[in-house]
Amino acid sequence: MQIHDLPYPDPGVPDARSGPRFLWWLGRNQIGGQLRALAWGLLHFSSVSALPFCVGLAVQAVVDRSGTRLALSGGLLALACAGNALGDTFLHRAAVTNWITAAARVQQLLARKTAELGSALTRRVAAGEVVAVSTGDVEKIGWFVEAVSRFTAAAVTIVLVCVALLVYQPALGVVVAVGLPVLALAVLPLLPRATRRADVQREKAGRATELASDTVAGLRVLRGIGGEELFLDRYRRASQEVRQAAVRSARMWSLISAVQVLLPGLLLIAVVWYGVHLARAGRITVGELVTVYSSVMVLTYPLRHFEEIAMAYSFSRPSAKRAARVLSLERTAAPQAAPADERAPSCPAQAPAGDLRDPATGLLAPGGRLTAVVCGDPDEAGRLAERLGGHPGEPGPSVLLGGTPLDALPLDLARTAVLVQDKDPVLLSGSLRELLDVPASGEVTAEAALGAAQCGDVLEALAQASPVAGDPMDVRITERGRSLSGGQRQRLALARSLVTDPEVLVLDEPTSAVDSHTEARIAQGLRDLRDGRTTVVFTSSPLVLERADRVVLLHEGTVAAVGTHRDLVHTDPRYRAVVTRETDQERAAHDHGAERRALKDGQHGLSDGRRALGDTSDTEPAAAGGPHHDGRPALRGALEELEEIDELEEIEETA
Repeated sequence: MQIHDLPYPDPGVPDARSGPRFLWWLGRNQIGGQLRALAWGLLHFSSVSALPFCVGLAVQAVVDRSGTRLALSGGLLALACAGNALGDTFLHRAAVTNWITAAARVQQLLARKTAELGSALTRRVAAGEVVAVSTGDVEKIGWFVEAVSRFTAAAVTIVLVCVALLVYQPALGVVVAVGLPVLALAVLPLLPRATRRADVQREKAGRATELASDTVAGLRVLRGIGGEELFLDRYRRASQEVRQAAVRSARMWSLISAVQVLLPGLLLIAVVWYGVHLARAGRITVGELVTVYSSVMVLTYPLRHFEEIAMAYSFSRPSAKRAARVLSLERTAAPQAAPADERAPSCPAQAPAGDLRDPATGLLAPGGRLTAVVCGDPDEAGRLAERLGGHPGEPGPSVLLGGTPLDALPLDLARTAVLVQDKDPVLLSGSLRELLDVPASGEVTAEAALGAAQCGDVLEALAQASPVAGDPMDVRITERGRSLSGGQRQRLALARSLVTDPEVLVLDEPTSAVDSHTEARIAQGLRDLRDGRTTVVFTSSPLVLERADRVVLLHEGTVAAVGTHRDLVHTDPRYRAVVTRETDQERAAHDHGAERRALKDGQHGLSDGRRALGDTSDTEPAAAGGPHHDGRPALRGALEELEEIDELEEIEETA
């Protein structure tokens, strides 16, 4: 895989059981790039290591006054320099390619997991952690992946040089062969402590990033309640903790670097002292001494890669652990089996249509109708909206669309069938034309969607804000639509949802930030544009509820009442309390008024009964067992009860 071939057609299925397993899986899936980097690394390090031999041959040729060997040494030196330049160039190219492609693979995996989990991701993992994983952690993981090949090439080169020195000059070669492994392994006792300190630093930095991300996301709310200073102090403390942890980690790594400089220097001193002793004794030539000395000098360069791989692993391991944690999340737990009569015979080839039903709550949204759902708990309404779209945050029975469980559908097919717009939709930066350029059926134009969402004044505001653009559709919208008001952002988000024209559209409080006049027009526009399509709106606005074909009251997680807005507002006190924002005192007054009206009706009945009883007393007594004889005692008893109620009412009014 080359950089120009990105993105990957399929990034694969990662081994997310742990951080080291994820790094191992990532390296195995880039074996081609690793082998190329290893080959160029061997050429580079071998050419560098060959330079001392060439220099030694040249020095010995000068001592022996041999022009032929001097020329040969010059040719070998030129060849080694060419190999060094070629290997270094392509090693860097291959290493950077491995770094970028590994980071791109991780980013694709994270993007795929984000799309799979939807809004359930931020309920299970903090938003700041997701940001940290997809930015800084991705780079550190890529760093380790590309460092592996260079470290392997350096290690192989060191082994080859030690063997060559043993063959070339056994007396000094033994010293180098014994000393180099000691140099490579001397820092191992320091690595666990350095790794722990790096883990602490990364953990504190991740928490600081999460705090900063959450603070920025809620900055407007914090300013509204005057809490920005409190969160700023919290971030200052978190930042200082990161700084202190970074200083402690840097101290340990500086110690490791010092060891990597000190020990090779001691080895070099030992080689020179022993080599001079051998040269004075006539056991080695001057050229051989120069060759061994130069080899030890040069080998300090590949030895630095031992420190780099240790540092790269210590920094990438916690990053890989966080990435594996996110990638190991599943869309839902194993869904509960649907009843036998509701199971789909097979997965459909296209998006299903029909009624939308939630077995958990009993909610039914008939196909092609506008259904409004009233729920007193906004959080419960949000969870139900997510579940209707196939984004359940907790295990449970799957929502059924046309009798087909959404969990049984492929993810892209489920996303095509049901679209959910939550109560806080996000507008990405770009022009309005780009904002509305989303996967859609093509049945609804951008103009029709903007008109139904009552975005006329938004277009005028955009045109005035950027008169150079000419067409408001080409005006650039800032990140998250910060240059727009809350109502304008909400209407543009609604227009974007309407353009997609899904089979089922679920809207969670789509008009909560607009005025009543605009809300009424949006409700009518939504009804007209979505005619024949299934639409579910979570709202408590009477203006929207009045235009719904069917209104469902959700109470304590189940459907409590179904009907029209006019019927429910008069017959169901729970519905009336949510829709009219009725307080307990107002509800008690309303119930008391109903009782008063019932008593008034009873008083009228009392007067009619008295008149009827008087009429019967003037008539001729009926025969024994006749109707008047049997009904008069019962009628008198009812009249006496009504009189007692009337007396109690008078006492209550007096009190």
